[in-house]
Amino acid sequence: MKILVIHQVPYRKIGYERGIDHERHQVTYIGHPHRMADLPAHLPARRLVLDADEDLVAGIRARTSPADGYEKVLALSEFGLIEACHVREHLGIEGPGLAAVERVRDKVRMKEALAGSGLRYPRFVAAPSPDGTLPWTGRTVLKPRQGASSEDVSVHATAREALRAYGLLPDAGEFQLEEHIDGDILHADGLVQEGRLVEVAVSRYVNKPVEYAQGAPLGSHQEPCTPPQRALVEQVVKVLGIEEGCIHLEFFHTPEGALVFLEVANRVGGAAVVSTHELHTGVHLPSHEIAVRLGLQRPPAGPPSGRHHGWLAFPGHHLAAGGVRTIEVPDRIRTHPCLDALHILDPQEETPRHITYQEWEVPVFVEASHTDADELRRFLQECARDITVRTVPAGQVAA
Repeated sequence: MKILVIHQVPYRKIGYERGIDHERHQVTYIGHPHRMADLPAHLPARRLVLDADEDLVAGIRARTSPADGYEKVLALSEFGLIEACHVREHLGIEGPGLAAVERVRDKVRMKEALAGSGLRYPRFVAAPSPDGTLPWTGRTVLKPRQGASSEDVSVHATAREALRAYGLLPDAGEFQLEEHIDGDILHADGLVQEGRLVEVAVSRYVNKPVEYAQGAPLGSHQEPCTPPQRALVEQVVKVLGIEEGCIHLEFFHTPEGALVFLEVANRVGGAAVVSTHELHTGVHLPSHEIAVRLGLQRPPAGPPSGRHHGWLAFPGHHLAAGGVRTIEVPDRIRTHPCLDALHILDPQEETPRHITYQEWEVPVFVEASHTDADELRRFLQECARDITVRTVPAGQVAA
């Protein structure tokens, strides 16, 4: 099989060689320089490097043609799903159409498709009504229609305040307004094959993604998946017409015990979702997704750990540039039986200015596990409360 891989996700997160036999198939990777640089040198594959500031689709079109004989286009990044539609059209390859992809990429299209399904989801609007009001008055979320990692998401105390912020946006048409839902946020991660959910695990966040964007630590831990939770995931997959690939679905668990859909992405989750899912279930999601999307046999699963696994990331994008970063981790956390790994970034290494959950880019990243999900949650909450990350101006001694 001749495969074109649009390479956008860090190689170490996907491990394409676990899902593709590069000796058996003819594989070409294409992408921007910063991402192509992380491909292993030993990988027997063709490499096409775009210019650093080149448009992805235009660059691929300029370097490929139907005569190349590609049979499959593989794009595993959320930011490449729509682009892959245009590339497949250019190459004459069948695959998910643009409308199907927009239902899992555009948060407005997504919830519009759920209308009449019986599923609960936040009230929302793509834009205010002509009289400049919203159908609700309380706390309101302003977020990009196609965003990720809670970047550019803001929560406002009232609808009026959110409308005021919306009116100041230069690109307001790319945003949506949504009523705020109280409760914990959970995420379900799994795999869909031929329109059927074949693999899923559920995790509960420690803190909220929007708080991470504002500088607070964020993590999650696995817990037993209940029948209502699985039913929610299965219904979303069916109603949105998701046919194949990984899913990362977020939903609320309200104080009243209700489950409220938030959003879904047709890709693998970030942070430590891949590694924790494999430890917990034995299934390496990226290689299974590759097999499903390429029409290959799914690889065998490994043995499950028998434990619930979790992670916690401390952001660095909000820290003052040019200062000295100091990190304090109490000894009781370093020696706690839940702790599996503690990643601490070299103080001399700058943190990215963009939001990232990668354990090799954030100041502190915790990996933990326990047979009891509640005990694991208490430990991660302790880490979030008692580990400190800060910067002080160069030349000053931290107090």
